[in-house]
Amino acid sequence: METALRSRLRLRHIHCFLAIAQERSLGRAAEQLHLSQPAVSKTLVELESLAGVELVERGRHGARLTAAGEHFLRYAIDIEHALESAGAALSGEATPSPAPLEIGALPTVASGLVPDALVRLRALRPHAGVRLRTATNAVLLSALKSGELDFVIGRMAEPSAMQGLSFELLYAEPLVMAVRPRHPLLAAGTVSLPAVLAYPLIVAPAGTVPRLNTDAYFDAHALRVPSACVETLSVSVARLLARRSDAVWITPERAARDDIETRLLCALDLPMRGAEEPVGIIWRSAGDTSELAQTLAEILRTLAHEKPRTRGKRATGA
Repeated sequence: METALRSRLRLRHIHCFLAIAQERSLGRAAEQLHLSQPAVSKTLVELESLAGVELVERGRHGARLTAAGEHFLRYAIDIEHALESAGAALSGEATPSPAPLEIGALPTVASGLVPDALVRLRALRPHAGVRLRTATNAVLLSALKSGELDFVIGRMAEPSAMQGLSFELLYAEPLVMAVRPRHPLLAAGTVSLPAVLAYPLIVAPAGTVPRLNTDAYFDAHALRVPSACVETLSVSVARLLARRSDAVWITPERAARDDIETRLLCALDLPMRGAEEPVGIIWRSAGDTSELAQTLAEILRTLAHEKPRTRGKRATGA
């Protein structure tokens, strides 16, 4: 059985499977491979017939890897990497350029911890290339599983989404409410949550972890996040909106830390206890980790445990 499988398994099966794993859609996989969707479907059926097990669940919402598919994915990625190395050797390159490090990060993390980490990496590895992708946790984990990323700086997900992955805690991050200097709430002295609701809110989109924690915090105070708010994952948009209006930005603390330290924004004196978010490094459980990835991971661990340079005090007045 194993001999027959090895003799009939083709590279087109591997390429097709990886495209489906990356795109989570047979249609988008077909576009990536410049094939028709029926051709991709036929190749997948051939692969599953050879394996004797279903590798991909097809449904109305796309394609999702089964447990067997997740297991096979690890080896398919290794085959792809081996082919790339073989191609580089055959091209005659005596000293092929090292591949850039591919990392993913949540938008709030990318604007907080990552810049300092990349500055330190540049000092240690001045010729190393890094590609940073920001997206939701679900999108990043999917890209990590399919081999598009070396690791992700994100949040623990439900067990089904973490299959084949491991989570290493870096820190637990609280939420803060950030406003512009001279905001009316700062002149009020003691700030209350009902008073905050008198102003526009900037929050994370529904379904994200920061939003779930925000909703839980308001629920604990018998209040709700109003529907008339701005929902965005863009840190740049949120911070500028907060600086240029009376809107209150509810965000993971590190996303606003730089603006708070430089007094471009102020954190309201309204601790959001119980709204801490664990952030960590997420790896593929199987497969080798490059020396460059390990170096950046160690830098992230060091930064996560360093105290802020000059943490801005929570403001209670103008």
